[in-house]
Amino acid sequence: MSDHPHRLAHEDAPWLKAVVLTVVAAFLVLVLLLPMAVVFVEALRKGLDPALEAIRTPDAQAAIKLTLITAAITVPFNAVFGVCAAWAVAKHRFPGKALLITLIDLPFSVSPVVAGLIYVLIFGAQGWFGEWLLDHDIKIIFALPGIVLATIFVTFPFVARELIPLMQEQGVDEEEAAVSMGASGLRTFWSVTAPNIRWGLLYGVLLCNARAMGEFGAVSVVSGHIRGLTNTMPLHIEILYNEYDFVGAFSVAALLCLLAVVTLVLKTLLEIAQPPSRRVGH
Repeated sequence: MSDHPHRLAHEDAPWLKAVVLTVVAAFLVLVLLLPMAVVFVEALRKGLDPALEAIRTPDAQAAIKLTLITAAITVPFNAVFGVCAAWAVAKHRFPGKALLITLIDLPFSVSPVVAGLIYVLIFGAQGWFGEWLLDHDIKIIFALPGIVLATIFVTFPFVARELIPLMQEQGVDEEEAAVSMGASGLRTFWSVTAPNIRWGLLYGVLLCNARAMGEFGAVSVVSGHIRGLTNTMPLHIEILYNEYDFVGAFSVAALLCLLAVVTLVLKTLLEIAQPPSRRVGH
């Protein structure tokens, strides 16, 4: 019998490590790096000026503006919800706790298209509140409110799911000590809880922002595809591609990729900046 029955991963045979690393590298190249390279190559196929001109068109500018506005509304909302939900789950005991966790995970298992259809059935002209909304001249579907609602539904688990395990790992000892010294619940949160979760919160916000800007399915259903009004960047890319404006489509796609790269860089810098003991995922 071997003296080391439980061999560590770094003790695997060199050929096995080489095979694993080769598979990982090939997967990343084929699935991630190559498609992103194609996007930029196609965007610059006719030169830089046509690519920039495609981004400067009124419809593209409107799509970029709508995407940024949607993210600017969605991310703070989900940050507040995520903090409250994580605080409730990790720091308190109450009936229905398991149900709350299940509901937080629901958007991960529901198709974004189904989420969009749900809002159409509720707020559309033939929906539950459609007649009342028409009578009061309130427009949700085929307008910014519907796009924001659909995006919130798709993205709200990201912040909560980053904070729940972090708060559970930290426990409640520090909060209980602060309360025993006379601190109110709100002061305990700002003085004790918030500093301990700030890195996880920022990480969740970055992921939420990236998902909000790239959302297609749910937004496609509730937007109505009105050019210059309700098209976000992903929807504008689809329209340009269907019209065989490949330079325009890939130019806007390249801009969306650049925004994703910026998010990735910020995420990496965030992981480097935070103390080792508070690294997200550790």
